[in-house]
Amino acid sequence: MPLSPERKTEYFNRMKELLASYSKCFIVSVDNVGSKQLQLTRQGLRGKAEVLMGKNTMMRKVIKDFVEENPGTPTEQLIECCKGNVGFVFTNNDLGEVREVLESNVRPAPAKVGSIAPSKVIVPAGPTGCDPGQTAFFQTLQIATKITRGQIEMVNDTDLIEEGEKVTASQAALLQKLGIEPFTYGLVLNAVYDNGSLFDAKVLDITDEVLAAKFSEALSVLASLSLAMGYPTQASVPHSIANAFKVVLSVTIGLDNYSFDKADTYKEYLADPSKFAAASGGGGGGDGGEAAAEEEEEEEEEEAEIGGGDMFGGGDDDGDY
Repeated sequence: MPLSPERKTEYFNRMKELLASYSKCFIVSVDNVGSKQLQLTRQGLRGKAEVLMGKNTMMRKVIKDFVEENPGTPTEQLIECCKGNVGFVFTNNDLGEVREVLESNVRPAPAKVGSIAPSKVIVPAGPTGCDPGQTAFFQTLQIATKITRGQIEMVNDTDLIEEGEKVTASQAALLQKLGIEPFTYGLVLNAVYDNGSLFDAKVLDITDEVLAAKFSEALSVLASLSLAMGYPTQASVPHSIANAFKVVLSVTIGLDNYSFDKADTYKEYLADPSKFAAASGGGGGGDGGEAAAEEEEEEEEEEAEIGGGDMFGGGDDDGDY
């Protein structure tokens, strides 16, 4: 049912107000999302963001009018995003927090005949709860089975549906028999608009830790190139200083009449290698070896005393023979 002129005017004014009030928004896809689920999402975003749905033609019209009224506004980029079953989530808060709310509100759903699978479906091996009379049904789907304790059991994990494929009647019936709801539906983030920049939602996966790791990796590569070319940069100067210190230290160690504070420690270690053992904390291994040697000597003495008599343990002169 088309909107009345009053409702259209109200919608136009509301969307223009949102475009003027918020500098950030998500462009979301709402395929297979019910009104109840959308209502719960609005409740979760209360105080953080506002959700706006509508016909693509109306949303494009509003954005064009807003651009004409505000020349030079970057919101013109949003016109190309009004394709398919989409909506807008406007916010001025942290995009990461709003994203968590949007992605957390998902609901499991059964596989419907003719729908496009949003993900791969794997049916695990094990008992199915189906009686042996339904074996032909599994054979139609080329699923290996066996009869165990009066019910059909799947022998192996089965790749039933590939991502992007249409769900057939047999596949939907099997999942229904097994009580499996393989898909989850919710608001899917298509793109992000932030202060005039429009980019893919995957960019939000880049955290501060990822940026720090990438920067450190690039800094290491830059330092290596600078050292190899002999061209000093801020990245290579600390390494150059460390290498220069090693060279000066090696020369100083070879001199008897010259030294400096940092080199004295190295010379002291080289002059008395025993300090290395003291620093490493050997754990008293030498003492243990001496104790073991003493125990072996005591055992040898005892064996010698026992073996001093004849083979029958008699004395020297009082034997019967």
